[in-house]
Amino acid sequence: MSTAVRRGQQSLKLDLARSDSQEAPPIAALFLIYFDVRAGYTLGWRKAIPGVKLEGAVEFKSLPSGLHHVKEDLVYFVHEQYVGVSAFINKPIPESERNALMLAVGVLVPLSYGRLGRGWRHADNLRSLARQVVTDTADTTGLEDYWELCQLRDGQSLSNDGSPLESPSSLKIKPSRQDNSSLKQHGRHRSISDAGLLVPVGQLLSSHHPALSLSSFLDTFGPLIFPLHRAALLRKRILLVGQAPVELACNYVYDLSILSNIPLSVNELLSPSSPSARIRPLFAIGVHDIPFLIDKAEAPTHGQDTPSSIEDGLSMVLGDGWVACTTDGVLGLKRELYDVLVTLPPKYTKDASKKAWPEIISSSGTEMRATQRDLRRYRVLRERLMRYQNDDALEDDIMGESTDDITALLKQGLPESVDDVLSTINDKVIEPQSWAALAYSSFMWWASAGEARQDMVEEEEQDQALFENPYDDCSSAMTPSSRPRSRSSFTAMTQVAGEAASEMVIIAYFHRLTTLILTTLADLVDSTSVEEDVVAEGESDALFVSSEDMAKMGLDVWSESDRVFVEQIIGDYFGRMAEVQGGSVECCGVKVAGP
Repeated sequence: MSTAVRRGQQSLKLDLARSDSQEAPPIAALFLIYFDVRAGYTLGWRKAIPGVKLEGAVEFKSLPSGLHHVKEDLVYFVHEQYVGVSAFINKPIPESERNALMLAVGVLVPLSYGRLGRGWRHADNLRSLARQVVTDTADTTGLEDYWELCQLRDGQSLSNDGSPLESPSSLKIKPSRQDNSSLKQHGRHRSISDAGLLVPVGQLLSSHHPALSLSSFLDTFGPLIFPLHRAALLRKRILLVGQAPVELACNYVYDLSILSNIPLSVNELLSPSSPSARIRPLFAIGVHDIPFLIDKAEAPTHGQDTPSSIEDGLSMVLGDGWVACTTDGVLGLKRELYDVLVTLPPKYTKDASKKAWPEIISSSGTEMRATQRDLRRYRVLRERLMRYQNDDALEDDIMGESTDDITALLKQGLPESVDDVLSTINDKVIEPQSWAALAYSSFMWWASAGEARQDMVEEEEQDQALFENPYDDCSSAMTPSSRPRSRSSFTAMTQVAGEAASEMVIIAYFHRLTTLILTTLADLVDSTSVEEDVVAEGESDALFVSSEDMAKMGLDVWSESDRVFVEQIIGDYFGRMAEVQGGSVECCGVKVAGP
């Protein structure tokens, strides 16, 4: 019988089995940290495997600034080759000098298990341990038992043997089946609808999985999620600044790193000197991390991941981008440390009558906003997600109904219309429509006699294609004959991903969007590479990207920011200079051009 049971306490081993049906990863360290008004951060208790240094690091990482304003929090951070997870608790104690006892119980998990080392599987148990210790700080029996249960032992494998669903980054874009003539073109032509979710049928994400915050991430940023996604693809250094609690901000760091993955099949098309396939998530950082951030800023830029680093999560090439969050506002004043600064709205604005949006600015002070194309794309994304989230409940009513009846049923089930969401978006979120774009729209309306514009029809078809067949090749258990063709794509997704279906749809959507951009550019590079040796002296060998190519990538042909994005991504991923053509319209001999 364990010491914890002898003392009348609940068995931690039983807690672990009950709180998570799958085995939590082994831990390299377990520690207890107090905040003392005189001594500051104090490492009160610790256990670690040989070679792991805790003192002078985990104290500050586990207790970010501002935690004294909250009762509980969960903090993620990176320390050397480990990811840290700490559960903070703030218990009022009248006799204390600060009328409160503040402590955190945390673990270090090898990064070889993924971006967070699957450390969220320890979250419930760490919170239980913190609540036990805060009632009797002299009793560390529970900590001793947990270390004995979960410690990383000699010879234990560090490989990630978790299911694919445990790491949503495992979503893969699979090349479409081509004939031999297509293969001669380097296999670059891939169908956007070929992305499949390779997850076991019925598998669920654990309760503290950061990916479960993806819907909140989308709601918080709205159309701004698209310029943020593009900044992450360019492997910028992205810093999110907010207030305590920090768990949600840490989850957003994870979400952005997942959404901006370069799928493995697409990674094969890129230059060897292209950025890492993954942006590095640093999670919570503070003023104590400034020397580290300065070192990264001075390191050589870009280096290709090895196959092993892509698989095991150790994508740490110095000089590549990162994404992190902080409660230390002073970091936002040091523009040399970051490329993109995201100021999150305070928590109290969640219930405000007027929606508060994050503010995104570059280190040069330029405000970053979503394009008009992003706004239209966001509308489609929200519409599809709202329908998906109601499909399961309405499925029995929908089966056998006509198209008009289905539409009516869906509208009845929507908790909030897309128009209600979009009505909160203002000019601080969206770039204003340029005069050139307005002139083009007016001309096309006149030329088409008010009928549907062909370019808008094609744009909508492109957006809808990003949602097609989300269950294609998702599991060997779903044979072509067993796939439910008469049901909605979300219902089919639910059969595969369980309760995480919405999150899987969002991840697949952004991976397909990334694939669309990079494969389109890869085709352009391929088509011009044969002419590289015959470029006349004095002529530019810049890659020409037409407005049609921009539209094919789902970008805004009238936006200067999207044009700059294409120039940068071609340089970063393909090592080429680019000449990007914007939109234009000519009427009565007068040409109106975009950027």
